[in-house]
Amino acid sequence: MELKGIHHLSALTANADKNVEFYTEVMGMRLVKKTVNQDDVGVYHLFYGDERGNPGTELTFFEIPMAAPNHRGASSISGTSLRVRNDAALGYWKKRFEEYEMAHEDIRIRAGRNTLAFEDFEGQRLVLVSDENNTGVAGGVPWEQASVPQEYGIIGLGPIYLTIRDPDPTAQILTKVMGFRRKENADYTTDDSDVLVFETGEGGTGAEVHIIKAPELPFERQGRGGVHHVAFRVENEEELKKWINHINDTGLSNSGFVERYYFRSLYFREPNGILFELATDGPGFDTDEDLAHLGESLALPPYLESQREQIEAKLKPLDTKRS
Repeated sequence: MELKGIHHLSALTANADKNVEFYTEVMGMRLVKKTVNQDDVGVYHLFYGDERGNPGTELTFFEIPMAAPNHRGASSISGTSLRVRNDAALGYWKKRFEEYEMAHEDIRIRAGRNTLAFEDFEGQRLVLVSDENNTGVAGGVPWEQASVPQEYGIIGLGPIYLTIRDPDPTAQILTKVMGFRRKENADYTTDDSDVLVFETGEGGTGAEVHIIKAPELPFERQGRGGVHHVAFRVENEEELKKWINHINDTGLSNSGFVERYYFRSLYFREPNGILFELATDGPGFDTDEDLAHLGESLALPPYLESQREQIEAKLKPLDTKRS
């Protein structure tokens, strides 16, 4: 068994309408699914990705309207990378961020790649990373109808950053349980903190976890602008069931098999409290919607369809056809 890379990442927003506006109109990502949090059907769950929401391209958000701001700290997913095709794309984005008066850093090298860190309207920490020299997991294809030229568009998720007081227990889970490997000669230092780099599958930009060592930080208090969990790619349901048996054998507390309709999942927390998910590559987001109209209407899995009237009554209408 081998995890293929990053599947998706789920974050928190307090304003679904502004979230759609930012990620579709400013970032040029496609809203591929407008649905609800299946564990709390009174709130939206929004999925953004490439032209069809391929695994490895999905950035998702739970809307929690009254959520307090995220208080940054340790035991957290502290940064999310978004891949672009090359270094030239970073130049395009730096200029775009300046035009939108968005908070951003200068282009700098992380783990041998050019990157550009920035924040969204709620302080969500994001990093554009260049695929200029990537030889690992392939990226996706930006939607041709997006607000950003296709050659500069987001092609997927890149390295995920974890900030942890003591990296060793998490590193043990990544390597001994999940099959990641320490990437040779890739560790680096940022803001006076050591960063350890791990990779899985084919490796490369779409298959890395970077652990930032921060022994003095207080623990994070999660809120809007924070990240809920990160998911890693599993080929199919048969392999997921093997992973469930494997995780059970380690003694880690876990969710067991979870049906999400668009994919199947397993959830567990690593020793520093960060929530990990293993998710299958399919069935995919065009299971219940035509590819040309993804994300335009509220999509519900069959097991929630009988509750549609009650669910829609609780949700604030959201204009998504503009995306």
